[in-house]
Amino acid sequence: MSEKSKVIFGNVMSDKIYKKALNSKKKFAKKFGDDSNCNYPVMVTENQYIGNLLGVKNIEVLKEGEDTGASIPFDTDKGLIVGNIRMGFGHYRISMAMASCARHLGYTPYWMDLNSYKHTTCTKVISAQNDLYSLGSRLSKNPIFNKLVWEPTNYEGFRALSYNAADQKNAELMAPVYKNVPKDIPVIATHVWPAQAAIHAGMKHVVNAIPDNWPMALHLSEGSVHTIQCRNAYMGYRILNGMNKKTVCQPMPQEDLVYTGHYIDHELVANIEADCKARMDRRKDGKPMRFLLTIGGAGAQKEIFAAIIKFLLPYIEKKQAALYVNVGDYKQVWEDLKNEIPEMKNHIHEHLGDFADTEKFAEAALNPDTEVTGIHGFWHGNIFEAVYCTNLLMRSCDVLVTKPSELAFYPVPKLFIKRVGKHEMWGAIHSAEVGDGTLECRDIPHTVQMLTQFLETPLLDEMCENIMENKKTGLYDGAYKVVELAMKMKDAAKGGKNL
Repeated sequence: MSEKSKVIFGNVMSDKIYKKALNSKKKFAKKFGDDSNCNYPVMVTENQYIGNLLGVKNIEVLKEGEDTGASIPFDTDKGLIVGNIRMGFGHYRISMAMASCARHLGYTPYWMDLNSYKHTTCTKVISAQNDLYSLGSRLSKNPIFNKLVWEPTNYEGFRALSYNAADQKNAELMAPVYKNVPKDIPVIATHVWPAQAAIHAGMKHVVNAIPDNWPMALHLSEGSVHTIQCRNAYMGYRILNGMNKKTVCQPMPQEDLVYTGHYIDHELVANIEADCKARMDRRKDGKPMRFLLTIGGAGAQKEIFAAIIKFLLPYIEKKQAALYVNVGDYKQVWEDLKNEIPEMKNHIHEHLGDFADTEKFAEAALNPDTEVTGIHGFWHGNIFEAVYCTNLLMRSCDVLVTKPSELAFYPVPKLFIKRVGKHEMWGAIHSAEVGDGTLECRDIPHTVQMLTQFLETPLLDEMCENIMENKKTGLYDGAYKVVELAMKMKDAAKGGKNL
């Protein structure tokens, strides 16, 4: 195994940084153990939640000695691993886009969540860091903590090559989960840790699908091919811009970096024209404008959602607006909203825990003869259903209201509320530049102003027209391209060719 914490793309780390990386790994190993010598069996099972929708099968990592007799055989010809973690909803959502496009292109997507193998050091390390990140997200509502700690950490702290050096060392503790996975099956990682762990474990064909468009060394996994969703981020990664303070960095090799466009599900891309036309027709016909409010995995936007609902209630009463509210797997958020806004009561339609009901509603809402009114609340206890609910509702909504995270790249008109972490602001900047989303509304008055723009001006039509033009350029084809790249890496290796 090459030493990836000492030299990062030709940039030599100081002895102090390397020692700090070693100490980081030692700290985790002392707390959670080092299972590098363990031999965990793996088995493939059906995914009972999104298996039928996306063709996904699960890779389970068992305890040593457990029987894998019921395992589905790996498809070593058409199989492709989507390596991910649950950290908020974003990485799961991007993984679903990869799985969707893989299935459409005729491949078999395997879901490998490194944060789901609770007996392994890998999951223990990831869960500890996930808990810390979620805590930071919640504390970021405090303006002093946000300004002095959270935003600098997310913007400059994660940007530094020194951070990547520590991450690479920690990822060595994650590698054992890949030990018995066929090494020739391509891996698409939608978070850097599954990519780093795959490289350390000897997986041969790894694509590191970078989610953010603020270039940060946090996302580097040397040995994999890195894919980027927008041109600005491509240039920043190309030269590792600002990742070693004022020092000019050695650039990434050109073959390690590929611009793809946005990572979007096949079902959404294939229906862009029809869905945008339906939005414009609803506005022309004076039907209620459908706003989809989606709370992310950290559940940090409840107060903003409450203000939006209160503002829109008069429009809902007059059937000028309708609401979809997806609280993910945070049922208490929905209960809190109902208690805080008792005026909602007469308008509520609940879709709680019944995914078949959610699918039925989403399908009916696509029918031009269906008029959606009131406030529809959605909650699902299972993470797959909680995340994919937004994907289902996205097609029939008119405006997606979200923080500028991974959803900033989706082909639906978007209203961006306040970010959670400064790195997210670039999602809104990019979306505004390509014309499919607003500027980031960093307070409630500006959010209300933008709601009014959607309700009283042709802003919705303008965004729909931009989305359809963007599709012609291939802007939303990123997930297809990532899948094709991963399989080409495997095919090129077979033929002894370079990509």
